[in-house]
Amino acid sequence: MRAVVLYSLIRPALFRLDAESAHGLALAGLKLAGPGRAPACPASLASEVAGIAFPNPVGMAAGFDKDGEVPDALLALGFGFAEVGSITPLPQAGNPKPRLFRLVEDRAVINRMGFNNKGGEAALARLAARRDRPGVVGINIGANKDSHDRVADYATMARMMAPHATYLAVNISSPNTPGLRALQDESALTGLLDAVIAARDEACGSSRRPPVFLKVAPDLEAADIDAIARIAIDRKLGALIVSNTTISRPALASPHAGETGGLSGAPLRDLALQRLRDFRKATGGAIPLVGVGGIATAEDAWARIRAGASLVQVYSAMVYEGPNIARRICKGLTSLMKRDGFGSIADAVGRE
Repeated sequence: MRAVVLYSLIRPALFRLDAESAHGLALAGLKLAGPGRAPACPASLASEVAGIAFPNPVGMAAGFDKDGEVPDALLALGFGFAEVGSITPLPQAGNPKPRLFRLVEDRAVINRMGFNNKGGEAALARLAARRDRPGVVGINIGANKDSHDRVADYATMARMMAPHATYLAVNISSPNTPGLRALQDESALTGLLDAVIAARDEACGSSRRPPVFLKVAPDLEAADIDAIARIAIDRKLGALIVSNTTISRPALASPHAGETGGLSGAPLRDLALQRLRDFRKATGGAIPLVGVGGIATAEDAWARIRAGASLVQVYSAMVYEGPNIARRICKGLTSLMKRDGFGSIADAVGRE
């Protein structure tokens, strides 16, 4: 709760800063607040997905905590899980600044960060130190921009992070690393996932092997969706995360509307919801889905769950709604379940 109070006090000042500086201060505030204790959740919000027990379905998406610095502080805010990263083998500065823009009039964000992070070794030290702490922490892995072998980069990260991850998220859908989305092509994706799974198995041996989640773009054609769904089922992935930011541009009111990069927030909501429905249809419910993109309210999350999402994630909405967003969505979901006659979140998945 300390982080919530602190945010209410400093929000006006944060919005006078450029978006990336404000993000840095938000991380500093969470470090100051400390890990804390995750709040208790109603049993009706709990579910098991990919063999993992989630206390509630509302997670923090990758991109906020790129270096795995504050996962426990995020869990203490009421998130049922926190996904850190994307983390690459070597440190990289990312794209030139400015590269992060608030579109206040649209309640949206455009970013072209470019996988800026301090590298695998730096994150590993922190994540290994928290290994025995409770809470679901996914680790989102990526490849270095200038890598000559991106598949090898993903395998390296899987080998490094698997022992410390509740799940591994393979990010091949960021629009800000040139050529990365080409890994969503059927033949490339098969080879990539085989390499990641083999590296995970090698790292974990007979120990618990974290499931592999795959994060996909919203800007996919029908044939791509069918191919990815088929590969995900064949490779027994833990879940599909639907979806990343979009390179499309709906009508926007902000003066930053023309900036290049991935668009997230409210304008992504309808596209991300439709893409979730597409993947639900393509998979026939055979693989769990994580809904992300434009979720800001309990009603948004409920629509995603009813459309087939077992879990949801937020990020951009926290910029506008503040750090109490997970608690607020969870409280609203409890009411919506009662209203619609469901005893648990799991009962409502795919029941629109």
